[in-house]
Amino acid sequence: MPEPISDVADPRVSDFRDLHAGDRPTGRERGTGPVIVEGVPAVQRLLASPYRVRAVLGVPGRLADLDVPDDVPAYEMDKWALSELIGFRLTRGVLASADRRPPADLGALLAGPDPAAPRRLAVLEALNDAENLGSIARSAVALGVDGLLLDPRCADPLYRRSVRVSMGHVLALPFAVLPDWPAGLSGLHEAGYLTVALTPAPDAVDLTAVDPRAHPRTAVLLGAEGPGLTAEAQAAARVRARIPMRAGVDSLGVAAAAAVAFATLR
Repeated sequence: MPEPISDVADPRVSDFRDLHAGDRPTGRERGTGPVIVEGVPAVQRLLASPYRVRAVLGVPGRLADLDVPDDVPAYEMDKWALSELIGFRLTRGVLASADRRPPADLGALLAGPDPAAPRRLAVLEALNDAENLGSIARSAVALGVDGLLLDPRCADPLYRRSVRVSMGHVLALPFAVLPDWPAGLSGLHEAGYLTVALTPAPDAVDLTAVDPRAHPRTAVLLGAEGPGLTAEAQAAARVRARIPMRAGVDSLGVAAAAAVAFATLR
């Protein structure tokens, strides 16, 4: 049975305090705090993942929807106290916190379990909108992408909003940072990947002309909403490709474009 908590200052729920304040509390380095997961389906995915769950917190009755293991602390709070604790009104009724896992080893992520097997990666440049990143992660898991590669300017894929928008699916997607950008893309070419840079530029090839059967290892490059991929990233890729669209529409949002590309190159 979950333990009731009425005091928002109770240290047992300190992981959940002031969650509205950006991607981390003041004074904490980016990407160092616990992973926060919202909503029953996402928390269920967390409980089934390799992440070590620190605590689960919900309004009375909501934790009954979860099969919380006996060794995971579970707490209940009145909805008003919970809102005061986290800093906003939680409509999903339940949260969980978990220890972070380190990013995947870059070489292992590129190779995969079988270095000879087909493989798909999504490579993100300066994608600093957490919700777009979460949406891309959700599409990636659904459409057969095996991992994320991030340049150093990307948002934290384990930030609360990224996890929420991904519905917890980002927890199943290995990711690594490519620190030398965009020169580090040469490592993908050495590992046998065709790098495809998405751009709406009229001189880019039609995305449907890229045959996934001819290129069993493909990495799709995506840039931030608005500016898109830099000229340097496009020049470093093997192919510049555009999604064919009706005249008068110049581009799709990055999350939608990612889903189209993942499905096309599956």
